[in-house]
Amino acid sequence: MGDMIRASGLVKRYKDVEALAGLDLTVPEGKVLALLGPNGAGKTTAVKCLTTLIKPDAGTAEIAGVDVLKEPALVRSKMGLSGQYAAVDEHLTGYENLVMIGRLYHLGKARSQQRARELLERFDLTEAADRPSKGYSGGMRRRLDLAGALVAEPPVLVLDEPTTGLDVRSRQGMWEVIRELVSSGATLLLTTQYLEEADKLADDIVVIDHGQAIAQGTADELKARTGGERIEVVLADVEDREAATRVLAEVSDGEVKVSDNGRELTAAVRGTATGELLRVLQGFERETVTVLDVGLRRPTLDDVFLALTGHAAESDENESDEKEMAK
Repeated sequence: MGDMIRASGLVKRYKDVEALAGLDLTVPEGKVLALLGPNGAGKTTAVKCLTTLIKPDAGTAEIAGVDVLKEPALVRSKMGLSGQYAAVDEHLTGYENLVMIGRLYHLGKARSQQRARELLERFDLTEAADRPSKGYSGGMRRRLDLAGALVAEPPVLVLDEPTTGLDVRSRQGMWEVIRELVSSGATLLLTTQYLEEADKLADDIVVIDHGQAIAQGTADELKARTGGERIEVVLADVEDREAATRVLAEVSDGEVKVSDNGRELTAAVRGTATGELLRVLQGFERETVTVLDVGLRRPTLDDVFLALTGHAAESDENESDEKEMAK
């Protein structure tokens, strides 16, 4: 099993801002790599370099063994791209959109029509096939856009934040579609701000910030770097905060974290998690601390990202967004 996507030392500068600062990526055949990072981290710039939309200032990249810089046309024939925003012609029907893409790929009229019907059925769009896509919901437009990326049956797919702006139900539906694609043998590069999305879909995760990879591994490996299990407590009365903190400090491997409202406390445990939880409950009984909720949880990818970068993954700070860089 070889690497279907390979990038080495990708650099891209916009004026005095370095959007990519020597990024390395590899995606084996049939696997999913999630590129995770906040807005402006360089995810979309990396996608544009890999999909021949822009040229990197330095570095190399290959798609299915084809050099991105030397043979861009051949690269485009081997990949499907679904960008952040659904690239559909709203004046055409769903069926017409897919047929048009097939004709652009020189599939021929008959094959383009056949492929359009196959994909409309696969993405549960048959009933809306002959309606103008401007009347589609956000989830339907995203599914149609992903169907368009599959018209030519490419071995490599690049999905740039495919569920941005979707409601929870539509996002989960898109995850099911992506799982089906991977199970059928597709190789996938997925960029996302949603940590849960990376956790559920990716075989491997690369966390990037300021155009550089700052961590890589499976979701479990990255979580392990952040530490063991945590005890989380929600107090019934904020006046119990000091007593609860003292109890948690007895089992905590570090500082007990207290929320701004003073009622939610978190402590990373240093011993056997269930045993330490029992000690905490006994301590709360001794100190007459009343709780609304108490439990154990493993670190999440949110914890990982916060530990690695010092800020949350779903950042709204867009000053360094790539669109601004290009101005």
